[in-house]
Amino acid sequence: MTARPADRADDAATRADRAGRAYDIVLFGATGFTGGLTAEYLAGHVPPGLRWALAGRDPARLAAVRERLAALDPALAELPLLRADAGDAASLRELAGSARVVISTVGPYVLHGEPLVAACAAAGTDYVDLTGEPEFIDLMYVRHHAEAVRTGARLVHACGFDSVPHDLGVYLTVKELPQDGPIRVDGYVRAGGAISGGTMASALLAFSRRRQTARAARERRAVDPRPEGRRIRTPLGRIRRASAAGGWAVPLPTVDPQVVGRSAAALARYGPDFAYTHSAAVKRLPVVAAALAGAAVLFVLAQLGPVRRWLMRRLPGGSGPSEQRRARSWFRAVFAGEGGGRRVVTEVSGGDPGYGETAKMLAESALCLALDPLPPTAGQVTTAAAMGDALTARLVRAGIRFDVRTVE
Repeated sequence: MTARPADRADDAATRADRAGRAYDIVLFGATGFTGGLTAEYLAGHVPPGLRWALAGRDPARLAAVRERLAALDPALAELPLLRADAGDAASLRELAGSARVVISTVGPYVLHGEPLVAACAAAGTDYVDLTGEPEFIDLMYVRHHAEAVRTGARLVHACGFDSVPHDLGVYLTVKELPQDGPIRVDGYVRAGGAISGGTMASALLAFSRRRQTARAARERRAVDPRPEGRRIRTPLGRIRRASAAGGWAVPLPTVDPQVVGRSAAALARYGPDFAYTHSAAVKRLPVVAAALAGAAVLFVLAQLGPVRRWLMRRLPGGSGPSEQRRARSWFRAVFAGEGGGRRVVTEVSGGDPGYGETAKMLAESALCLALDPLPPTAGQVTTAAAMGDALTARLVRAGIRFDVRTVE
């Protein structure tokens, strides 16, 4: 949601305060699997003079990460290391107060993420993470959005594969359609890759917390104002054949359509009546049946605590696919939009979605907040609302492909 100018802290005072802080960017969770990849990406892409640091609870493991980075760039042998623990609120307040932007890769976020969000909201510190947990995002809005608006902090969740390609893909599609009438966009996602222990833990936990997730959504609806005179819809949809999907479209109940809907609510450019559906693109019907059966089994098993914990031990936190496996991974997302008699198709594609490209998207989001001229926003905001064009340009330069074309 875009803050009204009267609601947010004075921009000049906020900028002056942040400019005097010790670090431009701090990465919290650098010792984890995706955190390590994000650190490596930053090591190769921060501009000269940018002040950044690694943070975590284990100094020895942080030092090991720094050694790995120093092998890539000897100048990083003195990269600052900060001790901070998700269970130590004082250390997180100190961390937030020392940085202009904080990156968090410490999940599952619903268990470990709130103290850092609270610290950043209170300190006026911009924050990005890679969560795909709807419950966490909704709870952070209810509990910390107003404080972040007051201090000028931008809290930007889902800055990885959840949900940057989808949020920006729809954003670019909408920009090419007339805004004075209804707009509909259908998204179709296909990907190939493997998952890490952290991703498995977050997914199993989310499956086991369906009641808490529904309650958090109700709490948010009670306090999150809807755009006046506009309608925003993100229906689940149904299994169907779709030419843009290259076969079958299977509804995906991920966080992505919720993020797209919140961008649409924040930006009038999405028109008076906006609808978005989000689906997996599957070529053959037997694959659809197998995927649905597998998801159903995993959902049932996640409800059983001992079984869920056993599954999580099979793929422990900090583990993930090898560099060779990641090199073979890929994603492709197609967004077919219609409005005002026009049809636009946007394709977003890249490499390893869950880790290599996620680390890239997360790091570039933080760099964008730290360095780029952006529209005035505060509170909990989406990537499209806070950084749309600037982040897209960064990701194009980083090798992610965005292709927008009008269909006759």
